[in-house]
Amino acid sequence: METRPFDVPRYLSVLPLFNDMNRPELERLAQGCTLRRLVRGDMVFRVGDPCEAFHVTVVGQVKLFAISPAGQEKVIELIGPGHSFAEALMFTDRPCIVNAQALTDTLLLTVAKQAVLGEIDRDPRFALRMLAGLSRRLHGLVNDVQAYALHNGMQRVIGYLLRDHIADGVVDDDEAGELAAEPPPLPCGSVTVSLPASKATIASRLSLTPEYFSRVLHELEAEGLIEIDKRDIRIPDPTALARFQPA
Repeated sequence: METRPFDVPRYLSVLPLFNDMNRPELERLAQGCTLRRLVRGDMVFRVGDPCEAFHVTVVGQVKLFAISPAGQEKVIELIGPGHSFAEALMFTDRPCIVNAQALTDTLLLTVAKQAVLGEIDRDPRFALRMLAGLSRRLHGLVNDVQAYALHNGMQRVIGYLLRDHIADGVVDDDEAGELAAEPPPLPCGSVTVSLPASKATIASRLSLTPEYFSRVLHELEAEGLIEIDKRDIRIPDPTALARFQPA
């Protein structure tokens, strides 16, 4: 990944959080940004580190996770290209409460807290956009908790596989947990899902054991509802998968 020719203002302009800003504003904000090139396994931050910035994944993938007292890892969120993280932590003036680690070779854009505060002082509308983004993430986390409490493991896996394939092409994490209970319109014909991380990582994200996650996938494959080819999962009939109820 070559960082030298990267046009930070232009990249910021296509992100929802910044796309209302004009070029001078973007250039000013870019002065508070740094690019970091990470290799797989590098830590972005650890629990207890000071949080003086938030981050945007440009290329690659980052996982947010916690470690239990027994040493077990719980994946909280997977952050892919174009998505940001640690905004809320940045405003608390407290140390980081989760860990962040690169799952693949990753290019990360770090936006300094002081640069963000400067733009908020200049334009209160910027604060409203940040609040909207934080609210969406909070809503997603609340829906995750609801899904874990109300949906069985099979429903969670089906919802995850179908999260990007409703009729308009997009379904967010809030909707994903609801798919198995009441399927929305789904595309005709087969679709293919490429798992963005290892099965163990995705299982942790869904609060399942890796063994159970693999067992569910093989059960769905045995039912003819999916076809597994390493990390690629072909879904011949998304509607049939969404409506599946195990005996």
